[in-house]
Amino acid sequence: MSARRQWLIVGGIVAALGIGLFVAMTQLGSELFPLRIGSKAPNFAAVTLAAPAEHAAVAHVAQEKGIGDYRGEVVLLNIWATWCAPCRIEMPSMQRLQDTLGPKGLRIVAVSVDDPGMEAKITGFAKELSLSFEILHDAPGRIRAQYQTTGVPETFVIGRDGRIRRRIIGAEDWSSPANIAFIERLLAEPAN
Repeated sequence: MSARRQWLIVGGIVAALGIGLFVAMTQLGSELFPLRIGSKAPNFAAVTLAAPAEHAAVAHVAQEKGIGDYRGEVVLLNIWATWCAPCRIEMPSMQRLQDTLGPKGLRIVAVSVDDPGMEAKITGFAKELSLSFEILHDAPGRIRAQYQTTGVPETFVIGRDGRIRRRIIGAEDWSSPANIAFIERLLAEPAN
């Protein structure tokens, strides 16, 4: 076998491995590179549905938001759905946390992954529970893949640096002293 032929074979193998790696990364990216504490929070796109209560009298225009809209802020990002019983249990504690730490700069952003056309049900849910934090809707549910969720509710606490600081799977008492102390520490960190 000539040297030229050997190099062609080696080049073909390298090209095949490169293509295989590219396909694996595009198809299995979230499994190859799982989201971890300390990871940069992925961007998402969701539409605003309910404005905070202090702006309720103002006509609300839906707009698309993503993690970039909260740059430099401490964010509690909650992924939920109206049909989720644990979400209904968790939401009042999120409202208590909003009442306690919202004035100090905490942003609570609850992204519903309910199906398209459920906007009225989502806003009714927020009104029924007197929620004053931001309610967004991701009808296609892309945020679930972007944040590699296992179900709902699932919550991510994101620091001012845009990195995930805590991930909670399932319902949580967000108004507990431990959670308030944790978030107060994040709020005390300087903005980047």
